[in-house]
Order: sequence, then C-alpha cells, then structure tokens
Amino acid sequence: MALKETLQQLGAERSTPCVSISLNTHRARPKTEQDRILLKNLLKEAHDRVSKEYDKKAVGSLLKKISTIKDTIDMNANLDSLHIFLSNDTQEVVKSPWEASNDRVNISNQFAIRPLIKAYNRSEPYLIMVLSQSKVSLYEAVNDGIIQEIKNEDFPVTQNIPATLYPEKLGDAKYVDDLTRSFFNIIDKGLVKVHQATDLKCVVVTTEDNYSKLMQVADKPNTYHGYVSINTHKQAPHQIVKETWKFIEKLQSKRRTEAIEEVKKAISQGNVLTDLQEIYQAAMNGRGDLLVVNQNFRQSVIMNDNNSFELVDDASTLGAVDDITSKIAWEVISKKGRAIFTEQEELKDLGKIVLKTRY
Repeated sequence: MALKETLQQLGAERSTPCVSISLNTHRARPKTEQDRILLKNLLKEAHDRVSKEYDKKAVGSLLKKISTIKDTIDMNANLDSLHIFLSNDTQEVVKSPWEASNDRVNISNQFAIRPLIKAYNRSEPYLIMVLSQSKVSLYEAVNDGIIQEIKNEDFPVTQNIPATLYPEKLGDAKYVDDLTRSFFNIIDKGLVKVHQATDLKCVVVTTEDNYSKLMQVADKPNTYHGYVSINTHKQAPHQIVKETWKFIEKLQSKRRTEAIEEVKKAISQGNVLTDLQEIYQAAMNGRGDLLVVNQNFRQSVIMNDNNSFELVDDASTLGAVDDITSKIAWEVISKKGRAIFTEQEELKDLGKIVLKTRY
C-alpha cells in the first residue's frame, strides 16, 4: 500500500485501543540484533499496558497480534525507523528512511501517525535527467532510490545529434551552439510530456553550461528543480541518485523554512494560534491551513466531554491520549491543510507548536 493510502487509512481509524509503536533501527548487522531486543521490549510494554488497561476478552485479537507481529518483520532489511500499528482490526508495519524522535509505545483511541506524516512530507518522487550532448537518460526516483528508467519514443537518446547533422560545420562555434540548443529543446519537449503525465519535476545531472543552454530553450522552466554537476567517474544510476537526493533534501529544508516564514508573516493578520487548546479546536473545525510542530514536542491529554482536554504528564495515565499533536496533525491534513514537523532554528521564535488558520 502506498504511504499516502496507509496514512489515510490509519488516520481515519478509531478503535479502543489503537497501539502505535515506533523505534529507531539500523540497516546493517550487528546492530540489527539490538533492534530485535528493543522491539521485543516495546512489544512487551504494549502487551502489559493493554492487558492492564482493557478487558482482555475485548482486546483478545489485539493481544494476539502484539504477541506475533515480530515474526512477520524482517529485521535484516531495516531502514532508519520502524513503525507498527495494531488494533483488533488492523495490523500495519511501515519502515521509514527517517529517524524516529524516540522509541515509544503509544496507546489511544486512534493511531499516532505523526511519524508517517513526517515520512510522507519528506518522501519525494521526482525525475532525474542525465544530460550530455551525446547521451540523455531519464529516470524516475523516490528520495535516494531509482524506481525505473523511463524508456519511450523520446528517451533514452544515445547519439550526438549536433555532431551528426552537419559534421563539416563543427568548426563554427556559434553554429554548434545553435545546434546544441535546438537539440536540448527537443529533449525538453520530451521531458515536458513525461512531466504532464506524472506531475513530477526534474533534477538534471549535467554541466553548468549545458544546464544554462537547456534553460534558454526550455518551454516550461518550472518543470525543473535545478541541476547537479556531472561526475564522470560516478555514472551508475545508484551513484547518480545519491547526489540528486542531496539536492532534494536541501530543497525540502528550504521549503520548511519558507513554511515557517509564511506563519510569521500571518501573525500580523491575526491568523496564527499558539495555544494548544485553541489549535485543537481550530483543527477540528477545519480552519487549519499550516501546522508547524517541533518534532520533539509531544503532549498527553485526557479528553473532556465538551471536546476540550486536560494536560497530563504521564502518557500511561488511564484514558489518556498519548500525544494530542498527532491527532491535531491528522485533522489539519484530512481537511486539506499542511502539517510540518521540524527542528529548524527558525521555529524557536514561534514556540513548540503553531497553527496558521484559514480565517
């Protein structure tokens, strides 16, 4: 199941209880053995808490899942964090390339999905074009992994078009430049077709000069994220995508900074809330446009009958919602808003959680 669909499914579920387990993991042995021990301990904590806080007959299916879920997880194929979501009706495991803020068990009447929101916000599909005057390849990527090479009537290109058209004029620098731009315009048109079909933007792996010429003739320059310099010694797809992912990570960091600046600008308009209770009510009422949360901030609460809550320090308090920020984030996203978890310095002036409202 795609991450977006998983997020929607888990975010919409209400059950008594929902168990969410998050832990940081390692990609290589021998540290994966530590992951097994940590997972075993967190599952025991979850089992003990559910057994203590709920009627065992009512949660029999859930307790069985807690006892057996570890046997279904390949701990030799871990990424950087592991997230498990269990209820009487649900069993879902998500491995993420993003670290969890801590190792924890969350028990509530809905799943703690903020790790998935973070992963979804930072999971970026995009195109990679490896561009030279003699060869052009196009790939589809997600984060630091190649999904596939795109092969159609436009890609790949394996011949030096400028050199093969009029070889007798290759001594005329201006003529060669014009031919190169014409060639790049053809490539651009092919890229635009793929963009229109996939809605993906492109990072170009090329020289600065080639990228400059491409931008001069591009029909839709905003189809491109930018470029990274070509490394003639690292041309394999798995090497190329490591470099393009560094570019995308910087782009994502810039977007988070811009989101924080967007919130700051909205303060003068009176459209920013910093009180947790007010943020919750606005999110529930569909007023949340942009939520920004310090990724280390969590708050346990006990809900009142009037849809307000009381803060509690102990997440294991009977009847407590372990983390109200997870619920708030889902309410914002499910009502077409945005939610960002970050540690960036720019957030410190605003506090640990802030909501820009629509009105």
